[in-house]
Amino acid sequence: MPVLPDRSTRHSAVAMALRTAALVNALADPTAGPREVTAVLLAHGEPPPAAVTDEEVTLLRGAAAHLREVFAAGSADEAAALLNSLLAAHTGPLRLTSHGGSAPWHPHADADDVAPWTPWFLASGCLALTFLLWDRQAPPGRTCASPACGNVFVAHGSGPERRYCSRRCATRERVAAHRRSRTPTAAPGAGRHPAGGVADAT
Repeated sequence: MPVLPDRSTRHSAVAMALRTAALVNALADPTAGPREVTAVLLAHGEPPPAAVTDEEVTLLRGAAAHLREVFAAGSADEAAALLNSLLAAHTGPLRLTSHGGSAPWHPHADADDVAPWTPWFLASGCLALTFLLWDRQAPPGRTCASPACGNVFVAHGSGPERRYCSRRCATRERVAAHRRSRTPTAAPGAGRHPAGGVADAT
């Protein structure tokens, strides 16, 4: 998953959406704790120490489940309905902040510049995904099509619509499909006597 740590881009809608996806994926792992969640926050430009507690991880995991539904939406209409519900329940008045000059001006919809992690995650995630849906007029994200994965990813940019979260997943599924196509299938009626009885296996 690409990360945009540069100061001028760290608070863009795409950067915030990438951070949201990374947190949703990290929190899907039931073994993930404060260390793993903090590592994601730091990797996406949150200032140190960006530390979270075990209790906060539990609350963030519940928030991530709501945001995962937006990534899984099959249409812009479905994603918009989910986002509208989350925006109504978890965001306040939209405002601009620079955190006292320590960051570029960017929008916030949580209660305070130092709001707890969970309301911040929900508000910033909803805001970023809303901007992407607005810009693309399409669902802002997807769930990886690989049955072995389940990660969410941000759908943005030009080119063919992505189905997989990474080249690794895409390659794995292509290899699996190729192997299935080369597997011989039993001919109809194989293993039966001409009269219709089951052949003796011994």
